[in-house]
Amino acid sequence: MLRRTGAIGTLIALLTTLLLTSSATAADRHPGPARAADSGCRALAPGATAAAERAVDAACAQVAAGVWYTWGGGHGAQPGPTHGQVDPTDPASEHDPERVGFDCSGLVRYAYAQATGADLLDGDASAQYYTHRTAARFTAGDGLTPLLPGDLLAYGTSADLHHIALYLGAGKMVEARQSGTKLMVSDVRLGGDYFGAVRVDTGIVAGPVLRTWGTGVWTKAQPSTRAARVYAFPGPTTIRVACQKHAEPVTAEGYTNDAWSYLPDYHAWVTNIYIQGPAWLDGVPTCTTRAGLRRS
Repeated sequence: MLRRTGAIGTLIALLTTLLLTSSATAADRHPGPARAADSGCRALAPGATAAAERAVDAACAQVAAGVWYTWGGGHGAQPGPTHGQVDPTDPASEHDPERVGFDCSGLVRYAYAQATGADLLDGDASAQYYTHRTAARFTAGDGLTPLLPGDLLAYGTSADLHHIALYLGAGKMVEARQSGTKLMVSDVRLGGDYFGAVRVDTGIVAGPVLRTWGTGVWTKAQPSTRAARVYAFPGPTTIRVACQKHAEPVTAEGYTNDAWSYLPDYHAWVTNIYIQGPAWLDGVPTCTTRAGLRRS
């Protein structure tokens, strides 16, 4: 009887081992929830700077953590997730004040702050796309070919860039897309209102860096009030100035001035009336030839 009991116990042990081995093999064939949750969020192409790759890693860590999109999230005194707000135009945002997370530009701000240790991209999507820390700029017509991981993809118009995301490579981007969703990896949307991309310069900025004042200040394609509008500064904005020249006199805000400054990061001009400083800016060279307008 003892021998039979021992034989039965041995048989049960063998069956248990076989079942466990079979289960492990099945798990390898059919990944469980942990593997299925892999978002593929990482730099998917070579060539990016170390800082840009760190920015991608920082954003992807928030995806892996399951952080929510929250309207207005990420725009606190310091970079990082914050409670959101209700977006009056989006009923799906009703729970955003209860959630801690990022909106699109809040995520970009946090990613580059983590990458560099400095709050380089504080502001909304427009301010980030038109940053004075521009290493390269690409139009919608350039497509994805010249882009590298960490480049910023912007959506909207020159007057209203309403969305921004980080490029991963291989046609993918990481973004805080909309209320009711978590941070995600998406296919880059090249159609519709895709506006273009910008590569961030995390090093020392070359050229005089100044600041505008006023609200709704338009930059122009040429140093003239009649020239085409390029972009409106929604409020005081840090800008990089390449050079200045005497051109059309402008009267605004009780001042008259004929000096205009060329802003290489916008490929546009602005009257010096709206740049903080004297009428003719100290330390800014005079524009002489078209070559002098290229980015230094």
